[in-house]
Amino acid sequence: MAYTYAWEIRNLRKVSTNDINDAIIGTQWRVVATNADGVTGQFDGATPFDLHTIDTGSFTPFEELTEEQVLGWIKDVVSGSASTSYWTHINQQITKQISEKTNIVTEVGTYDLPWSTGSLSDIIPPAPVV
Repeated sequence: MAYTYAWEIRNLRKVSTNDINDAIIGTQWRVVATNADGVTGQFDGATPFDLHTIDTGSFTPFEELTEEQVLGWIKDVVSGSASTSYWTHINQQITKQISEKTNIVTEVGTYDLPWSTGSLSDIIPPAPVV
């Protein structure tokens, strides 16, 4: 089943060095998926970024960052190469949540089975009247 996804940044971690100010080194985020029936599942994640891989030539100052830009970095890691991608895992967890909400499991006891001839009152006598 196809989902509609909504992403949000929940927290950022930044650090300053001699060469760069307020570089993002960590993110906490949430993705919420909604199926065609409006049932949702979510996944909370954290994505770190290595300070040593920041290109100082194309660095965007913290105050100029946009949510779309940071989400782009996160999505590149989440659905990146085979060694870093964990998008399949995220979707499996979301699908599990949605399935649990739409396919409710009910336990049926011995006396409630379709072929049962007894009832709970057969084994539990009524309370005495005082």
